[in-house]
Amino acid sequence: MSYQVPQPKIFACTQSKVLGEKIAKAYGTELGNVLFSRYSDGEFQPSFEESIRGTRIFIIGSTHPGPENLMEMLLMIDAAKRASARHITAVMPYFGWARQDRKDKPRVPIAAKLVAKMLETAGATRIITMDLHADQIQGFFEKPVDHLFASTLFLPYLKNLGLKNLTIASPDMGGSKRAYAYSKALDCDVVVCYKQRAVANVISYMELIGDVEGKNVVLVDDMVDTAGTLTKAADLMMERGAISVRAITTHGLLSGNAYEKIENSKLTELIVTDSIPIELKSDKVRVLSCANLFAEVMDRVHNNNSISSKFLM
Repeated sequence: MSYQVPQPKIFACTQSKVLGEKIAKAYGTELGNVLFSRYSDGEFQPSFEESIRGTRIFIIGSTHPGPENLMEMLLMIDAAKRASARHITAVMPYFGWARQDRKDKPRVPIAAKLVAKMLETAGATRIITMDLHADQIQGFFEKPVDHLFASTLFLPYLKNLGLKNLTIASPDMGGSKRAYAYSKALDCDVVVCYKQRAVANVISYMELIGDVEGKNVVLVDDMVDTAGTLTKAADLMMERGAISVRAITTHGLLSGNAYEKIENSKLTELIVTDSIPIELKSDKVRVLSCANLFAEVMDRVHNNNSISSKFLM
């Protein structure tokens, strides 16, 4: 008697429930039933309210700080392991704590490595994520990592704009590789901003390497937090003669007074994905959904099909 592989089940952490519902719909199913019980002191406990024995399950949850989001993912993975799930895939559109991927000064942690180990210890057998802050974070895992690129969403959008004299820009030296990949795909020039920080999230100095006069500039980055870098870069480029400046960033953290900075800047628009729940407080912010991308990759993973076509860069 042949063994029939059961259909996968999709669940979502509370902070990613809206995105989880979109992904499940695109996949052609509904979100599984998971209940969160909470104690008065803040402790919580997830409970799968349906059998997952012998099945592949996908747990959708971005782990942006605070730490409760990461803890939710860890507890759901542990619960699935103890409920005898066959495969447990952590679908993390935004992999949090990724900026701490190395020791940049003495006596600091490498949080991205610690998070990777916690996910594996909890019981994750595979990770699906998008636009890691640093590609080498994949090497922190001993389990397979499918690292997707939001360029599959952004490139069609940029091409449909039909901008003339297009130039791709990186807001810092670390993102120059990403900017070059976009410029190659769009057959256009690339410029880079050089910045120095006094402390985290505070820029003390910025200079532009390259010419943007008469150009429509698109800044490319993996995340936008306080929006200080992007808005300062946009203002600098307009001062240097750019026609317009847009920004595409995969993960819209948008903390602090980010929306105020965006509104008061010379950015034409900021395009982000819904990897993190977005509060639309500015007409300049546009959101592209990554639900279809994740749904298709999840289907291919379940059916053991190649996902290489989703790696545009």
